Amino acid sequence: MSTKKKKPAAKPAPAAKSSSGKPGVDAGAVRELAKLLKETGLTEIEIEHNGARIRVSRASGASATMAATPAAAAAAPAPAPAAAAAPSGPPAGAVPSPMVGTVYLSPEPGKPPFVSVGKTVKEGDTLFIVEAMKTMNAITAPRGGTVKEICVGDGTPVEFGQTLAVIA
Repeated sequence: MSTKKKKPAAKPAPAAKSSSGKPGVDAGAVRELAKLLKETGLTEIEIEHNGARIRVSRASGASATMAATPAAAAAAPAPAPAAAAAPSGPPAGAVPSPMVGTVYLSPEPGKPPFVSVGKTVKEGDTLFIVEAMKTMNAITAPRGGTVKEICVGDGTPVEFGQTLAVIA
């Protein structure tokens, strides 16, 4: 006669809960992650907390797609898509990053930035520096005009093709 002990069944991970405590997507957490994406210029972020996983991503253009999936096999309802459709593609006059790296707005810490909103630049003027693999790469203005928007923060990571600034 053999005596085998049964292993206790693994407990399933809890499903994501909304702020009301009901199973589903925590809209507040999704909003915070989307805000963080916008602030950092990243295209995707994923967190896992208490067995629930939330992933928020956006296309490099601008449209956002959000998904939440519990770590367990239980399916959570998908969030509703954004009501307003975002324009596709980069804005007119966008200056894209030619590489993945870290962007710097000034030549060195404590110095004034190369450009600011409202400043007129000529073709070839240095706008930013992108550090990639310990090499500093000057990002120059592809055309002359006025800087309408700076889309990145100093010392933030950037991706290939990400809009750094808009010149009109």
